[in-house]
Amino acid sequence: MTIHNITLLGDGAMATACAMLLDSRGLAVTMWGPFADHVEELERHRENRRYLPGIPLPAGLRFTADEATAMRDAQLIVSAAPTQFVRTVWQRFVQHYPAGIPIVSVAKGIENDTLKRPSEVIREVLDQKLPGAACGLAVMSGPSIAQELAKCLPATVCVASQDPALAEQVQRIFTTNWYRVYTNPDVLGVELAGATKNVIAIAAGILDGLQAGYNAKSALLSRGLAEITRLGVAMGANAETFFGITGVGDLATTCFCPSGRNRSAGELLGKGMSLDEMLKRIPGVVEGVPTARSIIQLSRQYQVEMPITAAVHAVLFEGLDPIEGITMLMNRQPKAERVR
Repeated sequence: MTIHNITLLGDGAMATACAMLLDSRGLAVTMWGPFADHVEELERHRENRRYLPGIPLPAGLRFTADEATAMRDAQLIVSAAPTQFVRTVWQRFVQHYPAGIPIVSVAKGIENDTLKRPSEVIREVLDQKLPGAACGLAVMSGPSIAQELAKCLPATVCVASQDPALAEQVQRIFTTNWYRVYTNPDVLGVELAGATKNVIAIAAGILDGLQAGYNAKSALLSRGLAEITRLGVAMGANAETFFGITGVGDLATTCFCPSGRNRSAGELLGKGMSLDEMLKRIPGVVEGVPTARSIIQLSRQYQVEMPITAAVHAVLFEGLDPIEGITMLMNRQPKAERVR
């Protein structure tokens, strides 16, 4: 089937950037947002002033806050709601979902309590409400700062699916002369890499806030990648995924990009701001904060040592001073380097 009508679930920065990209491919794109006032604002100003200020939206983009309208002509659904809201969003949509329509998830995180990845949450909601309703499901992740995508700056990502034909179809739909999409069969690894890197990025921001220097940040990235990979392999993912675009590629971008939400959050914490103050200061969802809770639970479940993640978790939720966190990491028992 030739896909022409695409529905975006979400009205944040990444949803908007994806909508602009797909519109540039000559596709009919409808963006759905959960709040009517923001949807009306998008339509009136033709600009996402909350999340992508200063970037005009294409004239052809359509907007709605109505679930039935959003799904009416959809031939492909891009799920771009933040991870902790994926379940709620899909519970609103499931009664309107046209069975069999393929879904692409671009959310990065792990749901609290259930420890499920976004694609698993979507599948679970559909199975509960529409038992036996088959649908193709793909995930797309990689170094993709929304502000850069909206300006058509070069980027490369991966799409993963258990259905190779769907992965190739999504690859064709999204690929442009500035946005290159690779396929990858490792759905677990691609999603887990996208989630875990946000926690390490908070640690990178903390180092920036403390003015710890680039030596410290590069070491953090290297050792962060090692513990991410250990968890991924223990859960059944392919180790190579973490050394590719969705692993080290996305991790490097998130740790070093000045505008990255998770890195910026960590920087404010490193400068002494409290968690509550920081969350009020940064627009949108800082995915690494709730994901830190989930990753700690997964590390315990799979008995994987993740000292950087544990330190971030302690800073966020246990009152650990960031300087004490660095001291704790530097004073760990000397050992041979191990990357997986």
